[in-house]
Amino acid sequence: MINFSWKGVFPAVTTKFTADDQLDFEAFDVNIQAQLEAGAEGIILGGSLGEASVLTEDEKFGLLTHTLQFVNGTVPVILNIAEQSTRAAVRVAQKAYELGADGLMVLPPMRYSADEDETIAYISAIAESTPLPIMIYNNPVDYKIEITLDMFERLSVYPTIQAVKESTRNVMNVTRMINRFGDRFKIMTGVDPIATESIIMGAHGWVAGLVDAFPKETVAIYRLIKAGRVDEAIAIHRWFLPVLELDIHAKLVQYIKLAEVATGIGTEQTRAPRLPLKGAERERVLAVIDAALANRPELPEGSWGRLDAVSL
Repeated sequence: MINFSWKGVFPAVTTKFTADDQLDFEAFDVNIQAQLEAGAEGIILGGSLGEASVLTEDEKFGLLTHTLQFVNGTVPVILNIAEQSTRAAVRVAQKAYELGADGLMVLPPMRYSADEDETIAYISAIAESTPLPIMIYNNPVDYKIEITLDMFERLSVYPTIQAVKESTRNVMNVTRMINRFGDRFKIMTGVDPIATESIIMGAHGWVAGLVDAFPKETVAIYRLIKAGRVDEAIAIHRWFLPVLELDIHAKLVQYIKLAEVATGIGTEQTRAPRLPLKGAERERVLAVIDAALANRPELPEGSWGRLDAVSL
């Protein structure tokens, strides 16, 4: 079994496309480099922000292979599994292991409202098919299936199921998980606007979205909280919140990609059916981003950067 620490900021990175709808590895590398320089401690590929639903399996595996080569072992690389069938999910999990992935993020079955037993069977089949560490993505708001505390109890028999991306949008669930399971499952907060509160309440890490455009600020909030400098983290959070709220919209991909362009580490191109923002909606989102850039805070020394180069 592969082991690493589920802690720190793990960007759920966007997938970059060229104008002719091919993977844009050059633009992708610019963003990954920015994440590494800011101090990200893991990279997650093919999640919701990575436009998983419109990627082919070959593209997912191509992104995985490329990212593994690019980061060269400096941080774990996690591949998302969001498949329609158990057989397909197991196939992706096994191929990810063969290619050298460090871990998996696993959603419940897609396009089918599985009941508790079906959801447990789906996740169990994946866990039984690979030695890779698994983080369960618990997002009943968007994906309509909740992994309850009792379901985590049933899944705790699998040592490879190690973490949860806590995206129920209920900060109390951080405490509920800790009260029920102690340190058995690492908790990665997964909703940007309430990440600060979740980390204060004990979340071990942050699967982040707006980190794709603002990597240093995201890492700084996390590290300051963990260093006990909560007031400084809250000050950054208050500046950041209008931007963080772009993460909880149906068009979060377009919104965050627009922010990446504004900060110089991304491109706006999405894959259809997603279309570029236009008109009043585009202007509204740009106004939020521009206001943040106009008032971008100076970050405390040592609150971001590669862990081997800085300390708080």
